[in-house]
Amino acid sequence: MKRIILPILCGIIVFPAFSQESLTLERCKELALKNNTQAKNAELAIEMAERQKKEAFTKYFPSVSSIATGVAFSKPLMTTEVATGYPAPNDKVQVDLIKNTLMVGIAAMQPVFAGGQIINGNRLAKTGVEISRLQKQMAENEVLLTTERYFWQLVSLKEKMKTIENSETLLSRISSDVKVAVEAGLTTRNDLLRVELEQNRLASNKLKAENGLRMLKKTFAQHIGLENDVFDIQQPDTPPTLCPFGEDVGGVQRRPEYQLLEKSVDAARLQHKMEIGKHLPSIAIGAGYNWIKMDLSRQTEQTKNFGLAFVTVSMPISDWWGGSHAIKRKKLEWQQAENTKREKSDLLQLQMQQINNELNEAYQQILLAQKSISSAEENLKINRDNFNAGIITLSDLLEAQNLLQQSSDQYAEATADYFVKLAEYKQITVRRLF
Repeated sequence: MKRIILPILCGIIVFPAFSQESLTLERCKELALKNNTQAKNAELAIEMAERQKKEAFTKYFPSVSSIATGVAFSKPLMTTEVATGYPAPNDKVQVDLIKNTLMVGIAAMQPVFAGGQIINGNRLAKTGVEISRLQKQMAENEVLLTTERYFWQLVSLKEKMKTIENSETLLSRISSDVKVAVEAGLTTRNDLLRVELEQNRLASNKLKAENGLRMLKKTFAQHIGLENDVFDIQQPDTPPTLCPFGEDVGGVQRRPEYQLLEKSVDAARLQHKMEIGKHLPSIAIGAGYNWIKMDLSRQTEQTKNFGLAFVTVSMPISDWWGGSHAIKRKKLEWQQAENTKREKSDLLQLQMQQINNELNEAYQQILLAQKSISSAEENLKINRDNFNAGIITLSDLLEAQNLLQQSSDQYAEATADYFVKLAEYKQITVRRLF
């Protein structure tokens, strides 16, 4: 076997320099929160809930309305006799009164008791604002977590691209040395064909990685609100370390998902109270001022101005039949919300324990990948020496080089997966994501 001196492929990969704008992970998160549609819609939902809360507050104040009514009767509502004194002193003539009328007025009505609908309606609107804020927090967390996923996927793909490029450089040197050996008659063209096949395989993998990187950058640009994908990412300097937090069993109450469950129960309870209030008596007081003109364009035309005060009491009677079923339905919905809260709370607790295990597992995968790189580097060195000594074939050497490339790729994937799991852990245990 003929000797060909080969360099060892380095398993530690760094980024090349790019002329595009370099975005840090923090900057990507800023852009995502600012430009992402999901985050924008969550902010609009809060504003709509605030408007609904203000609308509900107006129910505490009197309602003012104006009315104009014109009436023409088929016959007079009243008739009277008026003495004319002609031709005889006691002669009288019959006069029609209130044949047609025009009335304009304004009235204000203040609810005194409405079965608790007004106060519970305001409480429900306030709960709606709190729910919207929790939903916004959850939406922002999801946007930030998606940003982390895209970012670390880009990091992993760029690492793989660099590994492929280093492998191409190594294979190019092998190919040159094998060509020299073939020309000198020290080896056969079969070895050269093996190198060319390996180069073709790398070229195919590189093409796939380039296409994947290109599409991922376009997707990421759309996610963070960039108009184009002419940018690069700056990998954080923080090395992967085992998360020191440990399980956070008692922190489920801090999670927005749990708080949203509590607010859902509150909303169901208030809706039940409001349904009861719809079928209770309602009392309101009011005052108004009216202008009325009777018998328009007649000799008996009169104009009056008058004020009035009134009290209204409304008692639903026939509605109680259907209303009793509506009240029971709302109570059942309340019980549903309570049951959902208990079930989801247990699931949230299990999720917190699971993510802790997944984070530790992701870190252990990094340690295993680092050991694999060290073993693969040592294996490549031994195979290089054995190949140069004529002990092994070129195929064995290429296989050793492939193992180092695979180990480097596994390390890149494990590192990216760890940082994504770390972001999930911080989100689920209500620790700072940004």
